[in-house]
Amino acid sequence: MPTGFISIGSNIDKDIHIPSSLTSIKKLFGKIICSSLYETEAVGFEGENFHNLIAQFDSPLDARDIAKQLKQIEHEHGRTRDDRKYAARTLDLDLILHGDLILKDSNLQIPRDEIENYAFVLEPLAEIAPNFVHPVSHKSYAQLWDEYDKTNLKQNKIPSYFAF
Repeated sequence: MPTGFISIGSNIDKDIHIPSSLTSIKKLFGKIICSSLYETEAVGFEGENFHNLIAQFDSPLDARDIAKQLKQIEHEHGRTRDDRKYAARTLDLDLILHGDLILKDSNLQIPRDEIENYAFVLEPLAEIAPNFVHPVSHKSYAQLWDEYDKTNLKQNKIPSYFAF
């Protein structure tokens, strides 16, 4: 059964949407493992800081089915979609990894580029899955985090207000 990882972020009513989304994710997959919570400045636009974390789960579901379920959870939390890539959001749930799957089409990319490009994805992923290996670079997430350029890093681990 493949192990999957979901990147979770919110900068609108984050103390409501993040715990509620974790409850929904747990209903879908059963046991989940969560990273610490990180506060990160908005990237690409002016806005409230984001709270981000990674959730790990196991599921026999196809990656496309999981992505559809995550979009439904976003919708239930008031997520609206427009053409802007960088914008405030109630909830952002991205399936970033699903086993060793490598997939890129117009609807879904796995592994997600954000893993190697954004500290708010890579640091919590390296925290909970340090020895897992990126299916393309073949480097562990601990190694990728060690190599990540942390110059100007504006991210802090914060006490979490939920437990899963």
